[in-house]
Amino acid sequence: MASSGRSLRLMVEHWLVGNSSKGVRVTAFRNRRSESECYVCVEAFRGTRPVAMFFFRHQDGTWRIYPPNRKLPALWGM
Repeated sequence: MASSGRSLRLMVEHWLVGNSSKGVRVTAFRNRRSESECYVCVEAFRGTRPVAMFFFRHQDGTWRIYPPNRKLPALWGM
């Protein structure tokens, strides 16, 4: 799914809310700028059961449902 230019709210509405009128809630949040790690776990109710989903912030500012690639250590000059 292309998420370019989509806010977190639009992503949550697309993936979780649909026609539900019960609302959503954030159950987990992490923002470590020094490590470029940011995610939000959002929970919504589908029928009588809660459904949770993680949304990850990428370097380009977009929110996606998969985590960004981590920078791995590299040897330079070899």
